[in-house]
Amino acid sequence: MNTGVISVRYARALLKCALEKHVEDNVFQEMLALSHSYAHISDLRQTIDNPMLHQDKKQELIELACGTTPTQLTKDFIRLVLSAGRENILQYIFTSYITLYRQQKHIISGKLITATAVTEDIEKRMEAVVHSQSKGTINFQSEVNPDIIGGFILEYDSYRMDASVQTKLNKILKQLKK
Repeated sequence: MNTGVISVRYARALLKCALEKHVEDNVFQEMLALSHSYAHISDLRQTIDNPMLHQDKKQELIELACGTTPTQLTKDFIRLVLSAGRENILQYIFTSYITLYRQQKHIISGKLITATAVTEDIEKRMEAVVHSQSKGTINFQSEVNPDIIGGFILEYDSYRMDASVQTKLNKILKQLKK
């Protein structure tokens, strides 16, 4: 069976149970923390995947990676995943839960990339543009990347508007090479 299919099934079941118990927001924060821990602590995944480490220790480590004391639902869910021997797909489950939660709550992630820092007013205007196009709650981030030389890149959902000087120069260079 496909890892993606399995992880989505686990994540969907966790979200359904969290919605029933009205703790979906808390579980979402825990899944974000776990996803961040897995991404930034390189040895964590290897340690959890180690078959020689006892399940209780794995449970303890994962709960610790939540950052705060996890909800009882999250504790029970982790115990279920570990008892099923699915610790190798935990990271995929976290990511799937985050995606499903955002879909459920109509939360759209957006990013504005500019060559220099922009004012808060410009950020708010770009966020308003995304909001008018998407009709959902926006989780908006700004990023400075001097490599784009000037202009901006706006990304949200699967949409990407690249109005950077770097891209325009690359297009001109391609035309000149022809």
